[in-house]
Amino acid sequence: MSQMPKRGPVDHAREYWRTPLVLPPSNEFRSPCIEDENFRRLATFLPTLCWLARGDGYIIWYNQRWHDYCGTQPEQMEGWGWQSVHDPEQLAAVLTTWQRSIALGEPFEMVFPLRGADGRFRPFLTRIVPARNEAGEVVRWYGVNTEIGDQVRAEDALRQSESKFEVLTDAMPQMVWTARPDGAHDYFNAQWYAFTGVPVGQTDGAGWAEMFHPDDRALAQQKWRHSLDTGEPYEVEYRLRHHTGAFRWTLGCAQPVRDSEGKITRWIGTCTDIDASRRAAEQTELLGRELSHRIKNIFAVIGGIISITGRNSAELRPVMKELLDRIAALGRAHNFARPHSPESRPEDRAGTLHGLVSVLLEPYTDGQNNRVRVSGDEVPVDDRGATPLSLALHELATNSAKYGALSTEEGGVAVSILRQEPRVCLSWHEAGGPEIESTPGRIGFGTQLADIAIERQLGGTIKREWRREGLVVTIDVPVSHLWRG
Repeated sequence: MSQMPKRGPVDHAREYWRTPLVLPPSNEFRSPCIEDENFRRLATFLPTLCWLARGDGYIIWYNQRWHDYCGTQPEQMEGWGWQSVHDPEQLAAVLTTWQRSIALGEPFEMVFPLRGADGRFRPFLTRIVPARNEAGEVVRWYGVNTEIGDQVRAEDALRQSESKFEVLTDAMPQMVWTARPDGAHDYFNAQWYAFTGVPVGQTDGAGWAEMFHPDDRALAQQKWRHSLDTGEPYEVEYRLRHHTGAFRWTLGCAQPVRDSEGKITRWIGTCTDIDASRRAAEQTELLGRELSHRIKNIFAVIGGIISITGRNSAELRPVMKELLDRIAALGRAHNFARPHSPESRPEDRAGTLHGLVSVLLEPYTDGQNNRVRVSGDEVPVDDRGATPLSLALHELATNSAKYGALSTEEGGVAVSILRQEPRVCLSWHEAGGPEIESTPGRIGFGTQLADIAIERQLGGTIKREWRREGLVVTIDVPVSHLWRG
């Protein structure tokens, strides 16, 4: 046997008030008055306004709650006296609808205001059903008036809120949309339709996904599904189809709206047209690569000139290799610290002091990761800070390879980075090399160059401790001098 579908209590109530009441045959009850009495007894205890009328609409009885609310007496309300507590501006519409129900014998349902004893009008939902005799004639009307002021005010507030939301979002220079907790899109502002050119409502539900470039659709949906599953904010760049048919780069973002218990009730998102800025960034990246290529060519030309000059000048030969190594270090620093795109970024730590030190000391590792160790905080660095730091670190590494810890197989260097706003401290510790018997009596050109780079160009300090177990160097500079950000 098939099971009947379940229906909610609201549906039952609506069905009841729309179904005419049929009184028992006259041979069981002498008159409809018995039914009237049953209604009166019930209505006495109901927390709403109740009344009954003859078949012609003439009202013959009200419960006490009617008179308590309206401040009236029974003789005032009998018949058609109820009109005195109605809003004059809406009375004509009420009479027309009520008279039509009487003529057709159909149930009546309408919302209109009633005046209370305090003189204030409040909205009421009125429902009336006819009672018929065995011949099918309407002999009674049973009515109830339920005060719905709170509901009306809530609906008005909701409509005003939605109206303000639409005015606000339509005035924004961005595409704005909302979605239900399950991710189904249910609203797009005017900017969305102006951008896409699609008919209103076409992208509701899951239809919005068809607006993506085919190559971007999977990523956008993957990130959206992740946000729905985790409640994390949504952010992704993708190409949307413009009303011209072209695809334009767009930044899509969304934030969850939560109730007092933390449950997501809605998602509010935006789509920002970033096509112009995206293409400008791509052009800038192209120019940056071209400029970097030319700078590297300049380093190569300078190196070539030095090599040729050194071969023809006996007095330059002893320093030629050191000079070429310094130029190579500057080249590595430039390539490391220049602005990069995700495609041109050389490694995971590009743009940080940690990464710069690792790149500069890479030639001295000899494949042994434990010989040169870099640890500490990640501090951003750009080309302004990378160049002088590279000169100083190159000199430290070169001297260590000649005379210090890196000159032996057992030796090593540990570099630690500590950020303590507004400064950053870089410590260089050598160990395992030849013992240091005394402080050097002469300061070489490389040492002077390192001091100039740190103190004059970066506004920092550089200190050296010639410990027996190895050299310790402390470089302290302002963070703001390493990175413009």
